[in-house]
Amino acid sequence: MDGSWLTPAWPAPPGVRAVVSTRQGPGISTGAWGRFNLGARCGDEPSAVAANRAAVRSALGLSRAAHWLQQVHGVDVVDVDQLTDAQEPRADASVTHQVGQPLAILTADCLPVLFCTTDGRAVAAAHAGWRGLQAGVLEATLDSLQSLPAQVMAWLGPCIGPASYEVGGEVRDAFMASDAGAAGGFEATRPGHWLCDLAWLARRRLQAAGVASLHGGGFDTRTDDRFYSYRRDGAQSGRFASLIWREG
Repeated sequence: MDGSWLTPAWPAPPGVRAVVSTRQGPGISTGAWGRFNLGARCGDEPSAVAANRAAVRSALGLSRAAHWLQQVHGVDVVDVDQLTDAQEPRADASVTHQVGQPLAILTADCLPVLFCTTDGRAVAAAHAGWRGLQAGVLEATLDSLQSLPAQVMAWLGPCIGPASYEVGGEVRDAFMASDAGAAGGFEATRPGHWLCDLAWLARRRLQAAGVASLHGGGFDTRTDDRFYSYRRDGAQSGRFASLIWREG
């Protein structure tokens, strides 16, 4: 696979595939969204987004199109196996037990987390901005796999890094309200503001839920121009995708 894609480094079982797109992929978006924007709700031309999403399937040799979501910073998880058409439900995570059904999460600073069971029979993908992370989207996704947490592994994809993510005190307070130990994910800056380590907070929550096999992290989408970044590029930032599926 060429440099247009990032392949997660994790000990996923045979038959589980995962990949992350970059903005240098085989797309046709122009302007602020150039060139491989996969987000349909950030102002890009719908025809360009459709072509880019089709290019995902072609470039990765997928037997089915990836399943996309209308992400709303919540905790709902959709079981793709129960859907009857190609609808894009309002949810922030998805799960499948089917072979050949790719799941996709769109981000541009928020944290994408990919999951699989250690036997490779189920995969899931979640979108974790700070609101969804604090509200429990990762725990809800873990539950959707219907497997013991010790039999699940997770990979934390590219998100904004702790040196780039300054938040107000209300964000820290929200995490601290249910977990005093979450203080370790924040570093004070100017009065009332903190640097927030989103990936650290996600690892802490997954560990607390019983997941021991945790991988990934170490990215900063704001400083790494391979990826779209809302904080860096503004409201017209595109979106890149983190995908996971079971091969036949």
